[in-house]
Amino acid sequence: MQVFGALSAAIRSGRITQGETLPSTRQAAEILGLSRSSVSTAYDLLRAEGLIAMRPGTRPVACLPAAHRTERKGDTAPALSRRGEALARDPRATNYATPEGRLSPGLPDETRFPADLWGQILRRHARHAHGEEACYGGYHGARALREALCTRLASDRGLVVSADQILITPGTQASLSLIAQTMLDPGMTVAIENPGYLGARAAFEAAQAVIKPVSVDEGGLNPDHVPDDARLIYITPSNQYPLGGRMELARRLALLERARQQKALILEDDYDSEFLWHGREIAALAAHGAGTDTVYLGSASKTLLPGLRLGWMVVPEPYVAPLRAAHRTLGYAANLHSQLALAELMNSGQYRMHLRRIARLYRQRGLALHEALSSLDFIDALAPRGGVQLGLRLTLPGREQDCLNALAASGYRAGRLSALCLGPVMEGLVIGFATLRPDDPARIVAILRRAIKG
Repeated sequence: MQVFGALSAAIRSGRITQGETLPSTRQAAEILGLSRSSVSTAYDLLRAEGLIAMRPGTRPVACLPAAHRTERKGDTAPALSRRGEALARDPRATNYATPEGRLSPGLPDETRFPADLWGQILRRHARHAHGEEACYGGYHGARALREALCTRLASDRGLVVSADQILITPGTQASLSLIAQTMLDPGMTVAIENPGYLGARAAFEAAQAVIKPVSVDEGGLNPDHVPDDARLIYITPSNQYPLGGRMELARRLALLERARQQKALILEDDYDSEFLWHGREIAALAAHGAGTDTVYLGSASKTLLPGLRLGWMVVPEPYVAPLRAAHRTLGYAANLHSQLALAELMNSGQYRMHLRRIARLYRQRGLALHEALSSLDFIDALAPRGGVQLGLRLTLPGREQDCLNALAASGYRAGRLSALCLGPVMEGLVIGFATLRPDDPARIVAILRRAIKG
């Protein structure tokens, strides 16, 4: 079978050409160090497939059938659909000056992941039988995790919901895609923050929506600037991405009223809400609503690891049944054992302890980076109040690329602030600080100073 498979692939790919002569069974057996009967069997299989011709007293000849010899040229390949082209466009493609490097925004410190504890819990759940949930019965999420999230959201975010309103997804990107594909027809309008999260833009562009940017300031998005025809309104009110402002309570209430008036659905991405260091926490925007105007999105990507592929969404009750069906249709299921491990971590109190440890660490690192960068007169940035990245505005126009290139040459993968903008472009950088080393702040300041002076 190994000989048959190798020769079959070589003939079909053209490495052995039409009409080319193969070694005899005796020669091939000597070359390969096999018995002649093994080679004879392989040749018989090739002949049965129509890949070689064999006549008594002659060596085999490759003879790929005509249907396989026809070359398909690039211009004859089926084209993508319009929706396929929209899905294939990635607005994140120009976000970085280098494909890899340190301090990429949005990433946690992998070394702080509780690997031993997670492994112990995961093994325990993997050894047990879970009935229908191990098949397709719990496609929209394990009940244990949905109930654990109910408890956590009520205590930490003031959001009282039932487990049936929660869908578990592979992450916020999947949650956004699910909403976009089910709530938007081509040409419908979506309002997003400017600058804002590229993953949200990608999901809405894939649904062929019309995206209208709404500028943000230190108090977050201004509801008065939301377009009247917006069907969906996407916001990151707890810690605006990427600039770091927090949406004020008055604006939250005004946005809820605006959404009710124009029958829009708010998508509240509770981005980095676990890492808020200053001031009294405001309840989730969804907690102030009537229960039918907001979809709440969260994930374990920053608190644990993006690679766990665990996210959740809380949906208004009228949407539970249709979104569960769409969730199944689109295949946005998350790994069962990982869900159960996260549920146990939350119920045991270990999750909250882990959050406290990494929040203290990220606070130290974020403030250290901001303090160092504050010495540069061409940098404007809010002091971080949470999160894992710092958004920087450059006050010197036309120098964003110089700064990105200089950082990339030194091994840093900063994001391009202008790539996160629609409409009025804001130049700057987005730098992650979750893995910041003690010498990084001074190095980054020196690199940026040289880049601007050079």
